[in-house]
Amino acid sequence: MQYLFDEDGRRYLDAFGGIATVCCGHCHPDVVEAIVNQAKRIQHSTVLYLNHAIVDFAESLASKMPGDLKVVFFTNSGTEANELALMIARLYTGCNDIISLRNGYHGNAAGTMGATAQSNWKFNVIQTGVHHALNPDPYRGAFGSDGEKYARDVQEIIQFGTTGIVAGFISEAIQGVGGIVELAPGYLPAAYDIVRKAGGLCIADEVQAGVARTGSHFWGFEGHGVIPDIVTMAKGIGNGIPIGAVVTTPEIAQVLTRRSYFNTFGGNPVSTAGGHAVLKVLEKEKLQENAFVVGSYLKEQLNKLKEKHDIIGDVRGKGFLLGVELVTDREKKTPAKAEISHVMNHMKDMGVLVGKGGFYGNVFRITPPLCFTKEDSDFFIDVMDIALSKL
Repeated sequence: MQYLFDEDGRRYLDAFGGIATVCCGHCHPDVVEAIVNQAKRIQHSTVLYLNHAIVDFAESLASKMPGDLKVVFFTNSGTEANELALMIARLYTGCNDIISLRNGYHGNAAGTMGATAQSNWKFNVIQTGVHHALNPDPYRGAFGSDGEKYARDVQEIIQFGTTGIVAGFISEAIQGVGGIVELAPGYLPAAYDIVRKAGGLCIADEVQAGVARTGSHFWGFEGHGVIPDIVTMAKGIGNGIPIGAVVTTPEIAQVLTRRSYFNTFGGNPVSTAGGHAVLKVLEKEKLQENAFVVGSYLKEQLNKLKEKHDIIGDVRGKGFLLGVELVTDREKKTPAKAEISHVMNHMKDMGVLVGKGGFYGNVFRITPPLCFTKEDSDFFIDVMDIALSKL
């Protein structure tokens, strides 16, 4: 579930969840049983031969979507899902220009590396057709929490950097790899409106923020009051089994009939059986509600730690997608790069695993399995408190 054990049998509390991937818990019996039973029945068939495991999971996923988002394409990862989403947007609009956000992360293949906007993750290969807009970062951004001011940059990119029409806009609801950055309120509705007026499609990258992790909503974009044209997902929908998906409308999906689109392992029966079991567990065990209640409690306790330790510059996020940014100077917001590594190691020694990220590598990424309890939260807080006190 929320615990891991090393080769000597020592237990660790997992507050990272395999990078926001394990949502039901490690080795959840219902998920394991579904995977094993399907592997005994048929392990691989491809979507050339429809299988109930594929169809049942696709129907369950589509039922979680608003509007006309009803067509599901399965992939093996978030990178693959985002690659496909970008291609669909370009095919549907007949345009090439994509707008993404600075500090965003969307994958490490050719197209998604272009959409990713952090030099740490970009290799020196050709990356064309992507414009990176100002990041609506309430903590480090130029306009604080004024989402509409940041959105003006999207308008200017379209006016001065393109022909006036674009293929699409892709963003996370909360930036994961970028350091759990919540987008400024009002930004997404304004940006979606601008992009649609320029003929573009709006793509929601839900690889980390989706599948009940934010607690208040099943999908991260719902917290911003928008409905995308395309939604991508991975990680949590498989609880650790390799699977990704693109969900869009029947009209937009039609573009893939122009040629033969095929993915050998996308929609694999074992992966989709596991994914379907994940959705059932989330509902049966009310894990979205748990993410909201316990995640809110954990964030409260983290804010109390902020009052005690000056090195904590910001606490942010929703549900079980939380970030704690460490800085050596609160006014200058100087990233505490070395210090965070020391704290992480101390926490590991005391039996807690946590991630780090952000452009400067100074943000704790707290993304535990959604079965994390208040008691786990208290233990996490105590351990972080001790580790910070050792600096």
